[in-house]
Order: sequence, then C-alpha cells, then structure tokens
Amino acid sequence: MDIPLPLPILLDGATGTELYRRDMPEGSCTPAWVLEHPEALLELQRSYVAAGAQVLTAPTFGADPASLAAFGLEKEAAEYNRRLVALSREAAHGRALVAGDLAPCGMGEFAVRGGRFEEIVDNYRVQVAALAEAGVDLYVVETMVDMAEARAALLAIGEADPGKPVAVTFYCDEEGRTPSGVDVLAALIVMQGMGAAAFGLNCAKPEIIAEQLERLAPYALIPLMAQPEGARGMVDPAAWVERYAELGVRLFGGCCGTGAADIAALREKLSALKPGPFVPREQDEDVIPCASEREARFITPDVDVGETIECSPDLLEDILEAEDSSPQGALKIAILEEDDLDLFAAYQYAVEDALCLWSDVPELLEKALRLYQGRAFWDGTEDLEPEFLAEMSRKYGLVIL
Repeated sequence: MDIPLPLPILLDGATGTELYRRDMPEGSCTPAWVLEHPEALLELQRSYVAAGAQVLTAPTFGADPASLAAFGLEKEAAEYNRRLVALSREAAHGRALVAGDLAPCGMGEFAVRGGRFEEIVDNYRVQVAALAEAGVDLYVVETMVDMAEARAALLAIGEADPGKPVAVTFYCDEEGRTPSGVDVLAALIVMQGMGAAAFGLNCAKPEIIAEQLERLAPYALIPLMAQPEGARGMVDPAAWVERYAELGVRLFGGCCGTGAADIAALREKLSALKPGPFVPREQDEDVIPCASEREARFITPDVDVGETIECSPDLLEDILEAEDSSPQGALKIAILEEDDLDLFAAYQYAVEDALCLWSDVPELLEKALRLYQGRAFWDGTEDLEPEFLAEMSRKYGLVIL
C-alpha cells in the first residue's frame, strides 16, 4: 500500500540525539523519559512541523516489550505506545501524518536459530496492536540490521494492522553490510517482495548512503528513502538531495544529529528541485532477484536447482555440500512433513544460494516460507492452486517461475 501523500515526502529529523540536547540523560529508557517530560518532545516535533516535515515519527523506537524489558517495563508496552502516539498527534496538530516507529529488538539471530521466530513476530505484534489502536497513519521500520527482525516487523504489521503502508530502513557500513552481515541489496529484495511501500538507508554518512543507493536503484520497484546522519551540524544532508533524487529517493529526512534547521534546508532544496514521481528502472525479465538471509541472489527462468534436498538430521551438511558442489547457484529443499519444519528452521541460515522451497502440502509450504529469512522461489513442479501461490507471493515475496 502506498504512503498516503504525494511524492516527494519530507520526513522529520532525529529524535534521540535531539532529546539528549533537551537534557535526556544518556542510557535512559527514551519512551519512559518522554512520557515524564512531554514538553521536550512536543517542542521538538512542533519545530519539525514548522520546518516543513510532512511525517512525524512517534517516539516508539524501543517501545516493544523485549526492548522495554531491559528497564523492567515490558508490561507497559501497550500503554506507552498509545500515549506516545497521542503526543505526536498533538504536536502534528493536523499538519503532518504520524508514523508508528518499530526498531531493532535484539531478538533476531538467536531466536531464529533456536526455532523461535514467532516470538519476534509476537513481540512486535504487541506494539503494532497498540499503535493501530492509537491510529497511526503509517509505519516506519527503522535502523534494521537483522533480516529476521525486519521480516517479523512487516508480518506483525500486516497481521495486526492490515492495509497500512510501511517504510523500511536499514543501517549499513561502507561495504553495504549491516553489523549482522546482511547485504542491504538482499534486504531490499526481501522487503519489497513482502510489500513494503518504501525502502531505504538511515543513520549512516550521506556519502555511504549515496554509494549504496547506487547498488539498490537498478532493483528498486518501490520509492527509495534516505535519512543520513547529520553529525550535529558538521554534515549537511540537504547537499545530497539532488544526488539522492537521481537515484530514486522520494522520501527524505534525517537521522542522528539532524534537527529542525536540517529539515528546513531539505524542504528548500526539494521545493527548488521538484523531483518527479518515482519510476522504477526497466527490469530484465531474465534476471530474477531472490535472496538468502544475508545475500542477494539472481536466477533465470530456467534455473537448474539440482537434486532435491530432503530435511534430515544431515540437512546442514547437505546444504553446504550442495552449495560447494553445484555451480548453478540455486538449491531446492523439500518440506514433506511437519517435523521437517524444525530442521529447516534450525539450518536455513546456512543457505546462501537462491532457494527453491517445495512442498505438495500448502500449509507446510506457508510455514516454511514464514521461517525462511530470505526470498525463495517456486519452480512450478507441483500443482498448487494459483490463488494460494499468489497469496504466498504477496505475503512472503515468493517468486513464482
């Protein structure tokens, strides 16, 4: 679903670093501190609206139960999210949309390898249910570094507040990798496959974001988003507006170190530049993007998947052997019964090539797609209902050959 504003869209700037400038102590639980000092947030967000921001991000970064648990506040998640959105709505005063903010929760890799992916979805679902009740206009899933957490957030939003648009941003280094090793090109492929309305990068230097957006732009089917750090006046995010726009960015904002003056400068640059609507670049039909949990992978319509791998206690060794010995760059794993799902969940992280998931039982195929932290494909060798496959494509990004 598209964001309910014409492009380009001007977002707000930093929240955390700006609250520190307003006397929030380092190490604070930001949601709790804001609720104890609401005037600090209201003053900040009103300044963003006055600067021209069209979207305010509610300060719900870290307001999921798992993050609040570090402060013994996990039971306050629902109430905190509702109250924080109400504050942002007050600051917006009808002049800006309000986005619910979902952030890294620290559960990703360990929960996935332990077969507990649904615990991450459940964690975000608590937060999304409260944000939906509070009436947010859209969601921003931001500063992601782990594919599982980003996927879990999208699934939670789709299930607890269906129909609301979601913009997703990842953080990366100069190599285009997150701290957990995810290539942001793989993240783009997975996120847009799952229905994100926009995808981008945040919290990095402007030049790093520009360099990585050059890699993403040829494969972006949705508008791109850029929220560079501002380093408290030492960096000028507005100086990069023209370059970002050339690469397909249509959602502009700032991250750590940016304030209302930066947003005002962005507004002036956008007003002068007037970027047109987002138009995806022409796609080569013979180059089909897939992704593993960390790597972008590309297949052709006639890809050879090699011998089918069945789930057994030797699944890890079978995956590694298939990837070492098969030059075709794709492998096929069959899910034949319920017990296969536990094995697949435990070892799917080892898949680096493009993955064909196969089952003749629709329920098992969906469960496997839910567990897989990449974007898989379907080779058409089983007669499943087209409507079911279309739903799997919509919800999990399944590529249908």
